[in-house]
Amino acid sequence: MTSPIEAKQQQVETLMRLAPVIPVVIIEDARNAVPMARALVAGGIPTIEVTLRTPAALDAIRAIAAEVEGAVVGCGTALTARDLEAAQQAGARFAVSPGTSPRLLDAADDSALPLLPGVATASEAMALLERGYRHLKFFPAVPAGGTKLLGAWASPLPQIRFCPTGGISLSSAPDFLALPNVLCVGGSWLTPADKLASGDWACIERLAREAAGLRGNPPPAR
Repeated sequence: MTSPIEAKQQQVETLMRLAPVIPVVIIEDARNAVPMARALVAGGIPTIEVTLRTPAALDAIRAIAAEVEGAVVGCGTALTARDLEAAQQAGARFAVSPGTSPRLLDAADDSALPLLPGVATASEAMALLERGYRHLKFFPAVPAGGTKLLGAWASPLPQIRFCPTGGISLSSAPDFLALPNVLCVGGSWLTPADKLASGDWACIERLAREAAGLRGNPPPAR
């Protein structure tokens, strides 16, 4: 019988396989959430992480969940049980944390929201593996050791698959995606602050199409 954590980890794996990149979005104006998400989905990027770093974040998640067909929206920068509860109530389908703490993991056990927890060391990854987590965020990816560190973990930690995030760009993403223990990467380059502020949805769709094509599976032409 599948345990609750195993079931939620299966959901996380499905999310990580939807596209090669999960955009990490910092949104200042919730009114931009729906057109931004529609541009990302049109470009072939359905999974969207809206970070809980601004007052507009929960409203943005709520709007995307309610209005954007094809979008799978989640929250990033989840730090507490309250964050998980608020995100779930807003319609988030998953949560991402920059690191882990015992209280956050206990809250995740009690929550229906699948969690993609962050690690930066092998010891952290092992501790999460003991709790049933096989899908992890590697953060901050580039400062913490980049592809060399992740590649070194592939042999001693073959059960774990990663979403490296932090300092990754369109040009460096293929190096991470080529690793056997990487399912996708996280990146903020798909939704630049200036493009969000100016409402340049065509540019965001173009950036999404470039990202979606990183594994040779570009979205269908519109």
